[in-house]
Amino acid sequence: VIEGIFDGQNMLDKDGQTYPVPANYASKSKLVEGDGMKLTITDEGKFVYKQIAPIPRRTALGVLIQEDGQYKVLSEGKSLRVLLASVTFYRAEIGDQVTVLLPQEGEAKWGAIEAVLPKHVAEGAARDTVIGMGRDSDGELSPTV
Repeated sequence: VIEGIFDGQNMLDKDGQTYPVPANYASKSKLVEGDGMKLTITDEGKFVYKQIAPIPRRTALGVLIQEDGQYKVLSEGKSLRVLLASVTFYRAEIGDQVTVLLPQEGEAKWGAIEAVLPKHVAEGAARDTVIGMGRDSDGELSPTV
C-alpha cells in the first residue's frame, strides 16, 4: 500500500514517485488537486486507487476552452487544465459553461469538472433574465412592474 497526493492527473508519494491515476476514475470521483489517496498493488499486479483524504473544496464557474491542443476551463481570470475524460464523460463542448471543483486554499493548475451547462441552456437563461426587463430613464435595464 502506497499513500500519496493527487496532483490533478497523477498520485505523487512522499518520495516524489509518480503513479498514473486512471482518468476515468479521477473524473468520475471528481478528484481535486491535493486529495489524499492510497494505491494498493495486488499480488496479481493490479493497481487499485482509493481517495482517502479529500481536501476542502470550493466551486467556481467557468467556460470550456481549447488552448495549446488541450481542454481547459477559463475561470477567475486563469485557465485551469481539466481531464479529457471529464470533457467526454459530460459531453461538454467548447463554449459551454462549467462548474469546477478547486482546492479551497492555494492556487490550482487543475480543475475537476462538476457539472456542465450547455451553451443553449446558458443562452436561454441569459435571455430569460432580460425578458421582463425594461429600460429606465437612463437607458439601463431594470425590472418592469
